[in-house]
Amino acid sequence: MATKGVLEQYPKTHRPTKTTQLARVSFIFVLGFFILFQPETSMPVSAGAGAVRAALPPIPPGASEALVVQVPTSMQYSPFDTPRTLYVPPGFSIAVYARLGGARFMAVTPNGDLLVSQPFSDQISLVRPNPAGDPIVSTFVSGLRKPHDMVFHVINNITYLYVAESHQVVRYVYTYGATTPGARQLIVEKLPDASSAELGGNYGHQLKNIAIGPDHKLYVSIASRSNADISSASGDPQDGSTDPIRATIYQYNANGSGKRLYARGLRNAEGLAFVPGTNILWAAVNNRDNTPCPSANAGFGCTKAGEVLASYVNDHPPEEFTRVRDGGNYGWPFCNPNPDSPSGLENMPFDRDYDNNRDGTRLNCDTADRINKGIQAHSAPLGLTFLQDTAFPAAYQSGVALGMHGSWNRSPKSGYKILYFPWDSATQTPGNELDLVKGWMLNDTGQSVWGRPVDTAIGLDGSMFISDDQSGTVYKMTPTRNEVANITKAGDDGSRGTLSFALANSQSGDIITFDPLLNISNPAARLTFNISSNLPALKAGVTLNGGSCLSGPRVTFNGPGAPGNGLVLNGGTTLKNLALQNFPAKQLVVNRTNGPNRLGPCLVVKG
Repeated sequence: MATKGVLEQYPKTHRPTKTTQLARVSFIFVLGFFILFQPETSMPVSAGAGAVRAALPPIPPGASEALVVQVPTSMQYSPFDTPRTLYVPPGFSIAVYARLGGARFMAVTPNGDLLVSQPFSDQISLVRPNPAGDPIVSTFVSGLRKPHDMVFHVINNITYLYVAESHQVVRYVYTYGATTPGARQLIVEKLPDASSAELGGNYGHQLKNIAIGPDHKLYVSIASRSNADISSASGDPQDGSTDPIRATIYQYNANGSGKRLYARGLRNAEGLAFVPGTNILWAAVNNRDNTPCPSANAGFGCTKAGEVLASYVNDHPPEEFTRVRDGGNYGWPFCNPNPDSPSGLENMPFDRDYDNNRDGTRLNCDTADRINKGIQAHSAPLGLTFLQDTAFPAAYQSGVALGMHGSWNRSPKSGYKILYFPWDSATQTPGNELDLVKGWMLNDTGQSVWGRPVDTAIGLDGSMFISDDQSGTVYKMTPTRNEVANITKAGDDGSRGTLSFALANSQSGDIITFDPLLNISNPAARLTFNISSNLPALKAGVTLNGGSCLSGPRVTFNGPGAPGNGLVLNGGTTLKNLALQNFPAKQLVVNRTNGPNRLGPCLVVKG
């Protein structure tokens, strides 16, 4: 998933009247929230050869705690008819959230619902939270042709949902909180899939992935139709060009006009995503199978060029996680990244492909764009999610999650997990991989597999959704630890300050109400409400009226406890990075009766 980010601006409409007063309490207490203003620093978005590498952020804990997956009674059918264990980092729980056959890519809606593509059911499902029990699953849109990737994007205050079908890209107008899509528009048509006459019904990589950049440009990945077939991919005049050329990424305007080839030599670019706050596109790429030894001295048992040996194929060529530049050529099917050089899986040089380029006349591999990061061959990376502008715990926000769908022809098997890469903000490159979630592959003799993770998406509450198309499951990995940190308030000059309230002489009611709105919109922000006294039976601890927008900060409520509600959101409030602490009763109440007010302006980065 794509971080399938979207920058959304709420117009200044439907502003509520200022009728709510500071609430009354029956004794004196102090409600403080402490704001630490931190100036932001700018970093270069890329670094060339010889650039000094900045220190990576501290490496967070990986998948080290074995937890039995929590499964609602209604969902305890295969493979959950027996207890299943997954390994997660400390400070998380994990549960089955929903069961949907063939669940693939996901997108979190602006109001926090979850969309899940089911390409082999030709539909997209909507999963909505249900305080009374299991989430409510409904069909968002059906009658599609193998829908795969989805991206929300806002243009001129209109929110669109872009959907990649196997043969086209469409977009729908999206209304906040909608359970079905609005007006549909065909954006890109005549993309190759199994229905194309030239392919004769055989097209192994027909599912499409998309991304939309900050410049409102649409990027569409068109994979190869084969393992390493020259005629399906290169567009080389010697092979006969196809339109569109395979193993490529094309760029379009947001309305589908202006088609042009953006990059090539990418066999099957599944995950596409922009680094948040930049125009830098990255892709996760599935590389070829059954690669012959490039030479007799390649190692791994190779005795002559052209041999196909399991000992060599198992680790060659690596899967690719790489930056994609305009005009780039990433080698396939003529050049394969070589992980056996002194640089290892970093910035790998290429070997000539024995089948397609053994004499180097098809492509000079020295001129191909090097792959930034290699991943264990045949692990099949799919969903790519940047975490920088999400509500996921702060320790992981300077990083990226990748779903490893797993190998089908490697022995021993590889993949079947969620990887995490810390991110260097100076060079805009990943550090060393870390297992974030694992356990779908058992450590038995046959390496049994009971699930295949595909994509990740981050909910507005900081949870991570994980799709699994083999078991037909969406998991929810939820932080169990609250974080109290500092806050940077967007638009301020970086000065330091403290603001507190002393309230007294009350009966019952809200502790404090922000009305008409409280706006904080910096993704790095942290906001803490500290309630210093025991609370009586209150209607709410803090009320944010419709239109309040806390889109940047992680919001933490500290208090000694109360039988009332911790936080009430009145219609249309936007709240990201929410953490609640010490409210044992109803911690969060969402009241939509006042409608989706959409106040602002407030820039909201949607994960």
